[in-house]
Amino acid sequence: MNAVRRFFSLIEGPQTIGHGRPFWLGFALVVAVALVFPAFADGYTVGNTVYFLNSVFIALGLCLIWGYVGVLSFGQTAFFGIAGYSYAVLTINVGTAYGFTFAALALSVLAAALFATILGYFLFFSRINGVFLGIVTLSVTLVLERFMAQTSGPEWKIGTARLNGTNGINTMPPLTLPWSGGDFVFYPDPPLYYLVLALLLIVYLCLRILLNSRFGNVLVAIRENPERAEMLGYDIRKYQLGAFVIGAALAGLSGALYTAWGQYITPSSMGMTAAALPIVWVAVGGRSDITAAAIGTFIVLAVFQALTIYGNQYALVVMGALLVLTVLFMPDGLILSGAAKLGRITQTLRHRRSL
Repeated sequence: MNAVRRFFSLIEGPQTIGHGRPFWLGFALVVAVALVFPAFADGYTVGNTVYFLNSVFIALGLCLIWGYVGVLSFGQTAFFGIAGYSYAVLTINVGTAYGFTFAALALSVLAAALFATILGYFLFFSRINGVFLGIVTLSVTLVLERFMAQTSGPEWKIGTARLNGTNGINTMPPLTLPWSGGDFVFYPDPPLYYLVLALLLIVYLCLRILLNSRFGNVLVAIRENPERAEMLGYDIRKYQLGAFVIGAALAGLSGALYTAWGQYITPSSMGMTAAALPIVWVAVGGRSDITAAAIGTFIVLAVFQALTIYGNQYALVVMGALLVLTVLFMPDGLILSGAAKLGRITQTLRHRRSL
């Protein structure tokens, strides 16, 4: 019984919104709709939804770093690209035998996390913070993008995998799992949709537990007042590095899954536009909560895609304007501000009924 109470105290703790039976009933309803969704949608829509779901991973990683630690990182797409290229190179060279694509998925995420560990160590233990940390992470992202863009010659290859410069790599196999009677391929999209959905649910629930644990409470303390947290005996550099690596691993998971989904990866995935978009997603939803960030990512992606279809030349302008308006008038984000307003209305109604 104590273990169950401990579990619910973590999954419903103060660092994440959403508590009680109404929230979890709504959560279960959303999951149920997501499970039956492919039965009522065409293949294109299901595949497009996989892209949306996959983008939530990188948004959750940025929310952890920016919203809970207070560190704005422009380097999430660098980890995205590292994992994407790692998955492509590994699977092209080894193939799908014995389910290696899943091992490649894990190794790609590990590569992104390892790069983040090295980069984060020099950043945080050198006491680089504030706007300078954002500049460094953006510089790393753009350097990687420029480097990969110039690898078009035949000499630029790893094993049998040609890097192809700005054209990227587009010959990697899909995720494949050995099964009795033949390999089970997570392509076309319904199988991959359910895999990404399951991973997203696991990541989301694990993050709720992590953020409401002692680790998450310390992260919030560092965000609110790093000097005070350090005076209380916490080595804030270790906590910042830990969150940075977890966020990078989530961005890497997004990159590897994106590569498996589209079966291609290009340097543009690490460009300036790609680096800025996750910041818009998280800021509009609400960077201080993973639920708000996830919902905001879905909404902004839907709007952005509609704009690219019906008015391509205005899409990025509208996204930039949306970010500016959110920062000026709703700095907590649309979802968090709406949830707070709804909470005040509910509390007022309850108070009136009690009178």
